[in-house]
Amino acid sequence: MVASARRPATATRRSPPESGPMPNASGPAAPDPVLGLEVCAAIRRQVEKLGLTIGAEPVWAEARFADEVDPYSGERSLVGTWRGKARYGTVTLFADGRVYAEYQVLLPHPAQPGYYVEAVQVWGAPGR
Repeated sequence: MVASARRPATATRRSPPESGPMPNASGPAAPDPVLGLEVCAAIRRQVEKLGLTIGAEPVWAEARFADEVDPYSGERSLVGTWRGKARYGTVTLFADGRVYAEYQVLLPHPAQPGYYVEAVQVWGAPGR
């Protein structure tokens, strides 16, 4: 997975039409746990590259998932959300196998006093 320091544009999401589960998932509540471990490890590696740590966060099993539809393209995705603790994050599993995840860091920047690291992002295809 590739990482970025850029902040993506925000899009409003609407409810998806009723239909079957997404690829990469056995249903909205049970996406592939192997993929989940890979996504969470990639997020932690990005934080570690900055010289910081967020411990064992995020925890894949704590994410809550729902099918969503992109308002522009109409494509369905499975979107997971981590919330309720000190940090917030999302992961989007696209129908074509791509993954995008963002997770809050909220720690002082190790090399720039007076600044903090808001979040890290990872994206790509599983296994890359």
